[in-house]
Amino acid sequence: MPLFAIEAIDTNGQRVRKEVDAKSKDDAIKQARAEGLRPHKVMVKKGGADRKAAKAKGAKGKKKGLALFDRVTPAQVTTFTTQLATLQDAGLPIVRSIKILQEQQKPGKFQDQLGQVADEVEGGSTFSEALAKHPKTFDQLYTSMVRAGEAGGVLDVILNRLAGFMEKSQKLKKKIKGAMIYPIAVVLVAVAILSVIMVFVVPSFEAMFADLGKNLPAMTALLLDFSNSLKTHWYVYLGIPFLGFVVWRAMLMSEKGKDLVDQGKLSFPGFGIIVKKASVSRFCRTLGTLISSGVPILEALMIVKDAIGNRVIQNAIEQVHGSIREGETIAEPLRLSGVFDELVVNMIDVGEETGELDKMLVKISDNYENDVDVAVEGLSSLIEPVLIIGMGLVVGFIVIALFLPLISIIQNIQ
Repeated sequence: MPLFAIEAIDTNGQRVRKEVDAKSKDDAIKQARAEGLRPHKVMVKKGGADRKAAKAKGAKGKKKGLALFDRVTPAQVTTFTTQLATLQDAGLPIVRSIKILQEQQKPGKFQDQLGQVADEVEGGSTFSEALAKHPKTFDQLYTSMVRAGEAGGVLDVILNRLAGFMEKSQKLKKKIKGAMIYPIAVVLVAVAILSVIMVFVVPSFEAMFADLGKNLPAMTALLLDFSNSLKTHWYVYLGIPFLGFVVWRAMLMSEKGKDLVDQGKLSFPGFGIIVKKASVSRFCRTLGTLISSGVPILEALMIVKDAIGNRVIQNAIEQVHGSIREGETIAEPLRLSGVFDELVVNMIDVGEETGELDKMLVKISDNYENDVDVAVEGLSSLIEPVLIIGMGLVVGFIVIALFLPLISIIQNIQ
């Protein structure tokens, strides 16, 4: 019979270690709990079968982790959270719930992580402590809300709120990304078609014009020069996007560069208003959800700061954090940041005065999400005619440049 080494907390809150003979890990945990202990770490000390199995399982997990595309998506975590909230509402133990959902996952990284979380909780760790060991899958926002739910004994309620929050965040991201797919696809196709015209079609006209021996109009000469340049120095044009990417990455590696990029995102015509409203919506919903879940305001602000993804708004949140720590309000630093509209600041101010800041923040987020929907639809409607006009101008320039010499020849013949 294997010998298990157990680290646990006794009824006085002291850390104790003991060894027990048990048939399995579950049996060892039951024995410890029967003595009034709360185990948080259980290891096999004698009998290598379980250790070998665990080692093999770890090696298998590492092998799977090497797969290039084996990553945990936000959609997977959102679905897991929604299903876990349903199982908790039904009254199932947390370990059993996690194992049920683990079995439903496809073999891969997420299934392995859920198995590890279930083992940690079964070994005496809290659910939030087990989740915190996988920060790339369950971020600080997720673990903090779960920790607050455990402390208040309302884990099922917190999971429902978390699932709703994640669903809304995913929906907003999909709308913004969806609005960008169409123009990017059109531009790429247009560039490909124009490149074929410039490399294969325009040079045939150049040979014909050379036989005529006439001076070419300025538009035609410019078009032919560009065509020749594209044929002979094509690698330079291919290198321009790569150079742009390198400059972009270099800017993101410096603090000043990051500030300029994030400020540019907020100031970019048309798209900037969407980024700004989406960022403000995310700030308000995240902070409101954390406060309503019982997370202290200062801790909640630091979590939101890390989750917001825009340094301009992060700087504003840092000022708010310092203001609250000194006993002042949230509204005034937000007003001074210049990012938040006066309406948002006033609503937050009212929420602080009435003691319903969390509800007010969620209302602001709902309103801004509606504004983002309208802005995305408006931008999508605007992009299509702009692209059509742009393509028309380019094609028109090519046609006119190619036919001007022909028109001149016809006039001379007449």
